[in-house]
Amino acid sequence: MPPRSAYIHVPFCRHRCGYCNFTLITGRDDLVDSYLDALELEMSSQLESPQEVDTLFLGGGTPSYLTGEALQRLFAMIQYWLPLAPGGEFSSEMNPLDCVAEQLEEFRAAGVNRASVGGQSFAADKLKILERDHSGEDLEAALARCAKFFPSVSLDLIFASPGETVAQWRSDLQLAMKSPIQHLSTYGLTIERGAAFYSRVARQELTEIDADEQLEMYSHVMDALVAAGWEHYEVSNFSLPGFRCRHNEAYWLGRPWWAFGPGAASYLEASLAGELTDERKVEPSDRIAGNATLNASSNMVRRVNHRSTTTYIRRVLAGQSSVAEREVLSPEQQVRERLVFGLRRLEGVCWGGLEQWWKAPLEPLFQPYLSRYLEQGWLEWSGEHLRLTRAGLVISDALWPDLLCAD
Repeated sequence: MPPRSAYIHVPFCRHRCGYCNFTLITGRDDLVDSYLDALELEMSSQLESPQEVDTLFLGGGTPSYLTGEALQRLFAMIQYWLPLAPGGEFSSEMNPLDCVAEQLEEFRAAGVNRASVGGQSFAADKLKILERDHSGEDLEAALARCAKFFPSVSLDLIFASPGETVAQWRSDLQLAMKSPIQHLSTYGLTIERGAAFYSRVARQELTEIDADEQLEMYSHVMDALVAAGWEHYEVSNFSLPGFRCRHNEAYWLGRPWWAFGPGAASYLEASLAGELTDERKVEPSDRIAGNATLNASSNMVRRVNHRSTTTYIRRVLAGQSSVAEREVLSPEQQVRERLVFGLRRLEGVCWGGLEQWWKAPLEPLFQPYLSRYLEQGWLEWSGEHLRLTRAGLVISDALWPDLLCAD
């Protein structure tokens, strides 16, 4: 069955923040038309015919950076190749400075019904450290305007930025909760190779917040939002009832999705992924656990496009593949990922349902880690569901490698 979700990556940004290592490009407006040419060619060659979807997500980069004819052209190709089903969710990331009435009307007219605003903070000092290009007042105004145009508004906030105190984070969160939003994503700052902050930390120009303070900040998010009636439905995500991000839930539930644009990663049945001329292939593991049968029809394929916008454009317009990596996932790799991504959801994973999909007992596949995590109090049973405890939530990133490992 074809995917019912699609992600489109728009790589253009006004500037790159110091913590960011995402796929984006700045100062190259001259590439916008060529990017749109390549994007349309990629969609037409992969889809062949229009594919209706239930969720769409425009990410970046900054999709709201595009304006005028370029934005209209982007929406026209999406509406043709990826028509949204009735009642579907169409999300777009937005920069606060782009949230002016004329621009928001363009997005609403194109069918966008969920705005995801990358604000990161309301505090002037913190915004300066994070190298954001907007003020706290800009963010407040942007959220107020978005609330007039879209039935669902989400906000991204970062905590544990260099020099931040718990008191400052509490103030940031309080302002967010007073805003006209229905969804909040909170992320502890991680400084990764490829971001400008990485070298600054190495030179001791920036100091990361210690683990205990990060834990206190994350704990406060959980306590404050749940007490106010928000659902904590995924490790980093909270929503008012009825306002979960349906697109991201498709990822966590292991459903397939299309993806287009520089650096975009798709997850497709092997029959849909096709045979492509890729630069790198990662073959499936030969290991088979339990009594599951490995066969080509049950394999899934993860494809990652070239991250460089110029390389992506050049290859696609030359009739070459946009794909830089293609990984075939065996049934065992799939079941491991289904467990890990499913555990990110606060409901956890229905063990019986996962065993039914696997067609064999799961416990031998995940030992000794399953027993160890249960004994440590990081996982617990809730009826037939296996889920993270509060103690497990705060260290969840440390648990995933063992559960994903096939050795």
